[in-house]
Amino acid sequence: MELKAILSPIADDLRCVDDLIRQRLTSEVALINEMGNYIVNAGGKRMRPALLVLTARAFGCQTAEPHLLAAVIEFIHTSTLLHDDVVDESVLRRGRETANAVWGNSGAVLSGDFLYSRSFQMMVETGRMEVMQVLADATNAIAEGEVLQLLNIGDPDVEEARYLRVIELKTARLFQAAAELGAICADQPPAVRKQAAEFGHWLGMAFQMVDDLLDYTAPPEISGKNIGTDLAEGKPTLPLIHAMRHGTEAQSGMIREAIRNGQLERLAEVLKVVESTRAIHYTAALAASHADKAHAAVTGIPDSPYKETMLALTRFAIERDR
Repeated sequence: MELKAILSPIADDLRCVDDLIRQRLTSEVALINEMGNYIVNAGGKRMRPALLVLTARAFGCQTAEPHLLAAVIEFIHTSTLLHDDVVDESVLRRGRETANAVWGNSGAVLSGDFLYSRSFQMMVETGRMEVMQVLADATNAIAEGEVLQLLNIGDPDVEEARYLRVIELKTARLFQAAAELGAICADQPPAVRKQAAEFGHWLGMAFQMVDDLLDYTAPPEISGKNIGTDLAEGKPTLPLIHAMRHGTEAQSGMIREAIRNGQLERLAEVLKVVESTRAIHYTAALAASHADKAHAAVTGIPDSPYKETMLALTRFAIERDR
């Protein structure tokens, strides 16, 4: 099922979020406006804003506050993407040239800084200390995850636990924050906020694992990025970690060398080992187990179209092809 159809119960909310994003991207600096429009028009799944709005509506919030915080979450996410693309020297995202490929590294980094600082301006408008606490903790965790991932690049000795810690910080933490903020918008007590946060955490973990396996399975015309990008960047993601752990000594040695040197020319060989060791199956199964935990975290919420959409997202996260 297409994501747009899944999110139909909050279609009007998401249009409001998009309108707010465009309004708050405006600046006196022409380059920021130009890059902002480019970034917004690049699309994206808007998973994190959708998660925040869904959680808020599922817990009974009927105000417009989720729109503001959903835009904040998207600004934070987009700023990390801008910085990521510079660090990774990426040239393609969502089937289009990255901002750094168009405007250079300096423009991309500084525009990311603008989005990040604008997000903090906006979150202050809520006047809720708990909102600022959740987002401050989340952004700090994301930065830690980015640094940890940087340390992992080119290191074939990264183990599964270290990989999981990276995606917990780098990806799942913002999903977690989005869901918890939805519960805060609905003025829910700490126990319910914790339940919402757990849903976001497990969903984010599953989502990132699938992203990492799609790097070895999804054609560029579907995924919007080149296959084997993680290998080219020397990133030891779970499919490679599993393949090294279960391949022959020669196969493991070949993958280790490819990770150390970012050898995309050895992609075909790597893919054969990934397939023979069932690394994609292993990654998909682990992602599914995390999605099941996200599903379980939602079961106690009162029935509504929003709850059904949250449950549908747990399936979408692991069944998608892009």
